[in-house]
Amino acid sequence: MTYAPAAPAPAVRDQGLPEPVATRLRRPGWRDPRLVTGLVIVALSVACGSWVVSAASRTVPVFVADGALTPGAPLTVDSLRTVDVRLGSGTGRYLSAAEPLPADLVVLRVVDDGELVPLTALGADAAVRSVAVPVASGLSDRIRAGVVVDLWFVPDAPVSPETGAARPEPVTLAEDVVVEQVDAQDGAIVVDGTVTLHVLVPEDALPTVLAALSDNGTVAVVPVAGGVR
Repeated sequence: MTYAPAAPAPAVRDQGLPEPVATRLRRPGWRDPRLVTGLVIVALSVACGSWVVSAASRTVPVFVADGALTPGAPLTVDSLRTVDVRLGSGTGRYLSAAEPLPADLVVLRVVDDGELVPLTALGADAAVRSVAVPVASGLSDRIRAGVVVDLWFVPDAPVSPETGAARPEPVTLAEDVVVEQVDAQDGAIVVDGTVTLHVLVPEDALPTVLAALSDNGTVAVVPVAGGVR
């Protein structure tokens, strides 16, 4: 059996369809919105990065305590010094040295030596009064400015051998008072000697403390455990 070769397929005639045109890549021009948007994004990124770095490294002048500041003490330039610090968003919480010191400010709580002066520690008045308390016996070296103590009164009434009356017990005069200043001769803090403590007594306890200072007895100063304010 023999096979005849297949007949060639008829040629497809032009039916009027458009020929495909090859798309060519064009370099974007300056008016291309995509190029403009990209340049804006890059510029904003660079600007934001520069602002963050600049803000993080920027320092501002603030006041710090030049020695312990105690409640009731007027705030003066002599009790402060200026330092440049980086605080970021916390700048507004401290006393700025970029402006003149406001007048008639009073310390409301203890600010330690070298501590930034917070605005919350300042006010117009403090309900405490400074009282000089003479202490005849030696004091612990823990007693210094800014320490919190209790004041006790120890009566001098002796025990009567005739009546057998017991000596009155010591009584508390004031609790949690702050030591403003310690005046003592050399060595008087740790050995027997005359020491004068300036303590900040609340106004409601002031009559009791003043009456005890004029009574027959001694005033004992007892440090409060962990008492530094």
